[in-house]
Amino acid sequence: MRGGALTVEALRERLLERARQRGVDAETAPSRSVRATERVPAYRPRVAAAPEAPPAAVGHASALARPSSSLLLSSAPPAFAHAPGGSPAHGNAAAPAALATRAALPGSIGQGADVHWSYDGAGGPTHWGALRPEFATCAQGSRQSPIDIRDGIKVDLEPVRFDYRPGAFRVVDNGHTVQVDVAPGNSIEVLGRRFDLLQFHFHRPSEERIDGRQYDMVVHLVHKDLDGRLAVVAVLLERGGPHTAIQHVWNNLPLEKGDAVAARDLLDPAALLPADRRYYTYMGSLTTPPCSEGVLWMVLKTPQAISAEQIGIFARLYPMNARPLQQASSRLIKESN
Repeated sequence: MRGGALTVEALRERLLERARQRGVDAETAPSRSVRATERVPAYRPRVAAAPEAPPAAVGHASALARPSSSLLLSSAPPAFAHAPGGSPAHGNAAAPAALATRAALPGSIGQGADVHWSYDGAGGPTHWGALRPEFATCAQGSRQSPIDIRDGIKVDLEPVRFDYRPGAFRVVDNGHTVQVDVAPGNSIEVLGRRFDLLQFHFHRPSEERIDGRQYDMVVHLVHKDLDGRLAVVAVLLERGGPHTAIQHVWNNLPLEKGDAVAARDLLDPAALLPADRRYYTYMGSLTTPPCSEGVLWMVLKTPQAISAEQIGIFARLYPMNARPLQQASSRLIKESN
């Protein structure tokens, strides 16, 4: 029948079509393994992103700094508030929180090491200028302190007018020295300017020398005028009888470094001064980082007595905290007749 022939023909055509189709599929269809590979992204080595640089350290000092040194201490209570600008770095503190200024030492001392400025070792005076950019003056300055005071020009220097009076005080162990913060109301007048007393602190042995002679200790009384200029009065201390005012300070020593003790009674800074107040004077710097220059120095010529026991108390805390001598660099030194 025509209908049966057509059915056979149609079936044949279908079979041929299927065969052709299978041939094409075999050539073009990917294998299962290839398909699997296509589904997995090509491997690309992962490159770790560079870590973010830490934020730049905020500078003390300070303190000294703080402090600190220097200069990095917590704010003083209202009784110890001073003129704007705070306590200078000399002595490394204006309040008890800043123990030391830290910085990375470059080069052979140890790149990236966290180093405190100190009086020996990797943070010692020979390295101060490299510890932080703001300490560069310690190495590069031309009017650095302390110096050996020699060949002063004897003139009729105007007396320093001390206006010291009994007042509240607190004793701070700032990690570099024993420092006494005083209440406002104490000042000196010299060269037509008034400087307010901010604090005083101690060094052992004395940093200044007189014709080569070094004393057992020295107390530095740090002042500041309204323009931010600094003036330091140095009182040399030599072994002898006990010093009543210094014992008053020792009685209020903190038990821990970084602590402060607010004394319950009063202290008169004038008790630190000798009766004879003739002096040497010259321009210099802070003797602790950042070693800022432009500091007016007045070193009293007459030392005060301090007992061996009192020296020993300080030595237990700070056996040596004196910066080495710096070059006088032909600076003018004047002294009272």
